[in-house]
Amino acid sequence: MTTTSATPEPAAPSPALRAHSFNAAAAQYAANRPSYPPALFDTVEELAGRPLSGARVLDVGAGTGIATALLEARGADVLAVEPGEGMAAEFRRVLPHIPIVRGNGNALPVADAHADFLTYAQAWHWTDTAHSVPEALRVLRPGGALALWWNTDALDIEWIAEAADRTGRFFGVDIAAEKRQAGDRTELADPSGRLRFTRREVRWSRRVPIDTHLANIGSHSAFLVTAEERRNAFLEEERGHLLKVFPDGIVEETYDVLVLVATKP
Repeated sequence: MTTTSATPEPAAPSPALRAHSFNAAAAQYAANRPSYPPALFDTVEELAGRPLSGARVLDVGAGTGIATALLEARGADVLAVEPGEGMAAEFRRVLPHIPIVRGNGNALPVADAHADFLTYAQAWHWTDTAHSVPEALRVLRPGGALALWWNTDALDIEWIAEAADRTGRFFGVDIAAEKRQAGDRTELADPSGRLRFTRREVRWSRRVPIDTHLANIGSHSAFLVTAEERRNAFLEEERGHLLKVFPDGIVEETYDVLVLVATKP
């Protein structure tokens, strides 16, 4: 018998629809998405050749402020930029003391040479690099750094690879192949070649209740634009698979943070 999770969606949603989908799930996103380890910010500082402390940082696609709060904790003077109304509202609720403006990386609402750092946590792929690369160069001061990063699943861990395979079958994609191609992000981040990125990976993990893990999965755009009944059926099946691996109901998620940093000449 074919399960609900075995049948791919008949048509892929547009990137715009997927990007907009976060606004209705902002609270779920804020409560369940993984954070980032201190080693990530150490790496950003090393590759940028300057500390975050005291730096003027523009955090773009800030979402609910997961990265923004950590940048501020490193001593940065942060201005958040977020295009989505729902995400910006959640940001203001959680971080009312940090300034946030509406906008996106294709047209940044700040003056020339404004920032020492321009950061994108899980957000650069939503931009059009034909616009976001020139905007980054406009907004950064000489010697300033553009830092991009993504939490990616550690597919060398057996249970994570098996879960990714199930998710891939659900959506009709090869997730392992997509992660292998992630190395190309160094080139895809700026097809024009105007920026010279250095690439690093930082591994980290967190232990969370299974409900948090499933809510994290469900907060990804591919699931948010999937019909609710179909999405819930998949997540319930996934709960059963995970309880076989983690019978105590506590899941150890392991991530490789892909980090790309380029400095403005």
